Amino acid sequence: MRISKKRLQAAFGLTESLIGVVIIGVVFTALYAGMTTGFQSVRSARENLRATQILLEKFESLRLYNWDQITSTNSYIPREFTNHYVLNPTTAGTVYTGRVSIDPVPITEVYRDDMRSVTVTVEWQTGNTRRSRTFTSYVAKYGLQHYIY
Repeated sequence: MRISKKRLQAAFGLTESLIGVVIIGVVFTALYAGMTTGFQSVRSARENLRATQILLEKFESLRLYNWDQITSTNSYIPREFTNHYVLNPTTAGTVYTGRVSIDPVPITEVYRDDMRSVTVTVEWQTGNTRRSRTFTSYVAKYGLQHYIY
């Protein structure tokens, strides 16, 4: 039986097949790397959002305290806190630790004794990286907490 010349030219050689396999390997590796980076980005965004929510929660709770409680040394406001966040029951989750510091404001005006600087810091561990978020605001003696009914 005679094989036509056209039919011999239609087949792939070993070199072409190997190049195809290498290209497919590079594409799948890039796809996997892209998906891994995407999942890490989503996780980081979730952790940052949760830290922001914790900061907001601590500052919103300050509205419930009157001036004497805020400036008291009896510590009505907890100075340290821990918040556990578990996305699903099969993982350990993320542990957020934080500090609240209430200090005199760094100004020289006469009303400085009627104000305090409140700083809330939240820290958590992501893999081997320690992350943190900090928010600072002022609380005035005759501010919002004075108008709670």
